[in-house]
Amino acid sequence: MQDWLNMSAADLGRGIGSGEINPLELTRTYLDAIDAHPQRDRIYARVTHDRALAEAKAAAERANAGQRRSLLDGVPISWKDLFDSAGVGTESGSDLLLNRVPDQDALVLRNATAMGTVCLGKTHMSELAFSGLGLNPVKETPPCINDAEAVPGGSSSGAAASVAFGLAACGIGSDTGGSVRIPSAWNDLVGLKTTSGRVSLEGVVPLCLKFDTVGPLARTVEDAALFLGVIEGTSGPDLRGVNLKGRRFADLQTVAHQDLDDPVRDAHASALERLRLAGAEVIPLEVPALEDAMALSSVLFTTEAYGLWKDVIEASPDLMFPAILERFRSGDAFSGADYVAAWAKLEQIRMVWDQATSGFDAVLCPTSPILPPNMHRLLTDEDYYVRANLMALRNTRIGNLMGLCGLSLPAGTPSCGLQVLGQPDCEEALLRVGAAIEQVLA
Repeated sequence: MQDWLNMSAADLGRGIGSGEINPLELTRTYLDAIDAHPQRDRIYARVTHDRALAEAKAAAERANAGQRRSLLDGVPISWKDLFDSAGVGTESGSDLLLNRVPDQDALVLRNATAMGTVCLGKTHMSELAFSGLGLNPVKETPPCINDAEAVPGGSSSGAAASVAFGLAACGIGSDTGGSVRIPSAWNDLVGLKTTSGRVSLEGVVPLCLKFDTVGPLARTVEDAALFLGVIEGTSGPDLRGVNLKGRRFADLQTVAHQDLDDPVRDAHASALERLRLAGAEVIPLEVPALEDAMALSSVLFTTEAYGLWKDVIEASPDLMFPAILERFRSGDAFSGADYVAAWAKLEQIRMVWDQATSGFDAVLCPTSPILPPNMHRLLTDEDYYVRANLMALRNTRIGNLMGLCGLSLPAGTPSCGLQVLGQPDCEEALLRVGAAIEQVLA
């Protein structure tokens, strides 16, 4: 049964379908593993034992009756602590929302429940989702699978840890500037950032509504595709028959290759070489306008975040980790005119991007230019914290600024990810490309 904790969600689902796995036994195995794990309280904010067992019992009855609702019916998963869950605390990693208990589930959780998945509980996260590091001194900082002294990446930090440490078959997270992809990269997982506006944000505690997206952190591309379907209430994309022959990829040079840690640079070069050997064409691409887009980040993200949270924050600023508080307050430096002008400029840059990348199946670059930073140093060295947070988010933020969908795949070196960026609202095509890349890099 312990092998269940390391199986893909799809394989667990197939085992349930064949009668080899009982959903109730599977869920009990996960709950026992969670309760026995020494890092449990750093990963899970709340474990929903009663809900999980009730949902698993219902899934077992459906399986016995031949009435399963999806391939993932009966598969246990975790939820980032910004997805509303009825009768269970949802605090978005912040004491500002202490004891906040919603009266209904977020729509994506309702969809997933309707498709038969089992809710194990809520995972820790960066405070109000406003950091790419996963450091949260206010609540808990989850562990990184590859380095006990490092942060796991954020803001979907506990979501990644729950899967990497075998305490969930998948974690559902959110991505505003890289919050699904960074922790996926640093914990050797597959992370899917969906296109802004594709997946419902109803019942999701916001950070920046124009950039917030929902997506899975999973063990495989197949799992990511299936969970995209689950949170949307559909069957998910078909990944059969994929390969890389004739695929044309852009290796993004602008911004994305600056100041890479040596293992990241080597892992990226090795991954691209394997793609070429598998029949793909990889062409270096410069998009100089990206530099201007990156410069708009402070206006676009912080202004909206502070606009949404100002009243709550300023009522009790002492409840916040100072570095996160300062980042929110930096949004007060910009006027409404600044914000509108920044969006107008960004829309122009997006058109330039579309023209530059239209001939490619996807755009590639390292998911994060750096390896997971040291947790203790982040707490004691302010300059180190600021640089690490900006660097962690730099490459993933390209996908958010350009309005794209994106994947992070393990590049073959611990905590190094290959980012695969697709066109807006083209998740199905992106996942097929990702599945073909995964076959080569696995």
